[in-house]
Amino acid sequence: MWLGASAVIAMITAPTAHADNSRLNRSVIADVYTVQHHAGCTNDVVANGPLQLAAQWHALDVLNDRSLDGDLGSDGSTPQSRAAAAGFPGTNVAETVAINPALAISGIELINQWFDRPDYLAIMRDCRYSLMGVWSENSLDRTVVVAMYGQPATPQR
Repeated sequence: MWLGASAVIAMITAPTAHADNSRLNRSVIADVYTVQHHAGCTNDVVANGPLQLAAQWHALDVLNDRSLDGDLGSDGSTPQSRAAAAGFPGTNVAETVAINPALAISGIELINQWFDRPDYLAIMRDCRYSLMGVWSENSLDRTVVVAMYGQPATPQR
């Protein structure tokens, strides 16, 4: 099948579609809630805007800088410093990162990756982390998911 020049130009100049990963991001929070409750936790795990923003910053950083593979950002930032910069008031923050060499990742693949790492499993099972922010980004050959976990700041008396 031959395409005319105008059809080829339209395909080349068409904007790149941006994946809506909100369903995956929400499912990660639900999965962590399940992991915590299987570990004996009784708390809720709820989304937190500043932690989501910090997760978004790091997901984009890891997606675009292939030398990154964990918690440290290209600017030297840590999970705690990113959370603070995003406005999270708590002082106890942790992070889990998944890098999948494909366009997408399923929630099951993601949780299985994190289950296989004792450090990440310990984070997910920690009942103190009742606030979460999750962000995922995709390119044609790579998907990055970052989950930020936070402990609510205790009120000062």
